Amino acid sequence: MHFEVVTLFPELVELVGRFGVVGRARERGLLRLGTTNPRDFATDVHRTVDDRPYGGGPGMVMKVAPLRSAIRAARAKLPEGSRTVVLSPQGRVFDQAVAREYRGLPGLLLVAGRYEGMDERLVELEADEVLTVGDYVLSGGELPSMLVVDAVARLVPGVLGDENSAAEDSFSDGLLDCPHYTRPEELEGLRVPPVLLSGDHEAIRRWRLKQSLARTLTTRPDLLAGRQLSAEERELLDEYIADRDAVGAD
Repeated sequence: MHFEVVTLFPELVELVGRFGVVGRARERGLLRLGTTNPRDFATDVHRTVDDRPYGGGPGMVMKVAPLRSAIRAARAKLPEGSRTVVLSPQGRVFDQAVAREYRGLPGLLLVAGRYEGMDERLVELEADEVLTVGDYVLSGGELPSMLVVDAVARLVPGVLGDENSAAEDSFSDGLLDCPHYTRPEELEGLRVPPVLLSGDHEAIRRWRLKQSLARTLTTRPDLLAGRQLSAEERELLDEYIADRDAVGAD
C-alpha cells in the first residue's frame, strides 16, 4: 500500500516510517510512505504558506495555492483509486472500521493542516473526506496522519509477523483486548491466572473472551451498546456480572 502525506513538517511524519512495524514493512517493500511539503510550492522568497483569515480573528489560515499544488503533486504519485483525506477536528471519527476500509484502497493521501486550518473551498475541491482522530485539539495534522498510517499498515498482509496479531487486537472485533501475561509466573505476589497455564485451549479461549467482554463493559460500555452479542458472549458476560455483583455484596 502507498501512503503520501502533505505536511509542513515532513521530517516528523517520516519518523513513523523508520521504526517498529511500519519501518520493517517499509524495508521489506510491503508499503510506501512519501511526503510533500507545501513550502516547496510557495512562490515568494520567504516561502510563505499562511495568510490572515477573512473576517478577522486570531491565527492564520494555510494559503490555497501552495497547499493545492502540494496536494496535486502528492496525488500524482499515487495509483488510481486512491483517496484524499484531510485531517481535521470537523471530520468523521477514525476507528478500526475506518482503518479496515482504508486498507482496501491502493493508496491514501493524508493532508495535515496547520495554524487555524485551511481554506474551506480547498477542502471541498480537493478532498474526498475529512477525518478526525478524536475530540481534542492538536497543533497540526502530522500526529493524526502518523496514527492513521500505523493503524492501517498493521492490516496490510505480511506486515505483522503473526497474521493473528491484528485479528486479536483491541477493537478488531468491536471489543477491547483481554489481559496478557508473560514470565515470571509471579510478580510481587500477583500470579498469572491459572487457566493460562493449564494448556486447555478451549478454556483459555473462553477466559480471554470473558475478559474482553468484562474490560469492554467496564471501560467502554458504549462499544457493547450497539453490539449484537452471540449466545456465548451473553453467557460469559452474565457470568462476569454475577461474579462482580457477588464480590460487591460481600
